Amino acid sequence: MLEILDYAFMQRALLAAVLVGITAPAVGIYLVQRRQAIMGDGIGHVALTGVALGFLTGANPVWTAVAVSALGAIAMELIRWYGKTRGDLALAMLFYGGMAGGVLLINLSPTGSNANLTTYLFGSITTVSPEDVVAISLLAAFVVLITLGLRRQLFAVCQDEEFARVTGLPVRTLNLLLAVTAAVTVTVAMRVVGLLLVSALMVVPVAAAQQATRGFAMTLALAITIGVVVTLSGTVFSFYKNVPPGASIVVLAIGVFALITALAAPLAKRRAGRVAAAEERCTLRDDVLV
Repeated sequence: MLEILDYAFMQRALLAAVLVGITAPAVGIYLVQRRQAIMGDGIGHVALTGVALGFLTGANPVWTAVAVSALGAIAMELIRWYGKTRGDLALAMLFYGGMAGGVLLINLSPTGSNANLTTYLFGSITTVSPEDVVAISLLAAFVVLITLGLRRQLFAVCQDEEFARVTGLPVRTLNLLLAVTAAVTVTVAMRVVGLLLVSALMVVPVAAAQQATRGFAMTLALAITIGVVVTLSGTVFSFYKNVPPGASIVVLAIGVFALITALAAPLAKRRAGRVAAAEERCTLRDDVLV
């Protein structure tokens, strides 16, 4: 088992997997709270243009994807603020335009092809370079700093924007910051699970943790734990079985969700029964005293 660590490319892959396992649920918990679970998928479409722009200009695709996806995320947030009946149409054009722009630019690049995009669409963790590791590490540090350092403020905004505004929080600034952080997370995860599957890793561990925990802090901690476990397990599994790592990671995450849901349902029913019995005893006691 430990022979996997003899390969430098697998060392980089496992490090990238851990970073993604931490950052994706850390951002995803806020998106789930705001009922914007699909936002990561939309940002992934836009980030594809950034990847292709990197090949066209000769820059690192990770950094160009960060810039383009951040602009796309800000545009999505502005559409959410000001878009009325046409807001969904504008978002659709942004998503599809991002995908089409990526395909167009990659074919204009002298060194790129549609095959290059495949590694970013579906993930290719074993091809992570030392430069990619540096970029992913820096971006992951930014995500952790925002999501954990501002967790109280972000939670308040995601829970109730009007209440947060009344308390004096800069709601629009925090919303934009969260959108940019989500964009950064997408680019961190694209080399591991791919742009088309990154939204699943942001949402499924959070959904699984919500089945077993109560309270924001416990849910966040369990979601990150699940994220790290499935990314590491999926990476190791893909190494030994020669299967795509992104698909392996997402399938494992869904499996964990199903398992926790199956285990949590009887416990929740038993807990509800105990609460009902306690309430009944209190009612009987009150009747006796009367």
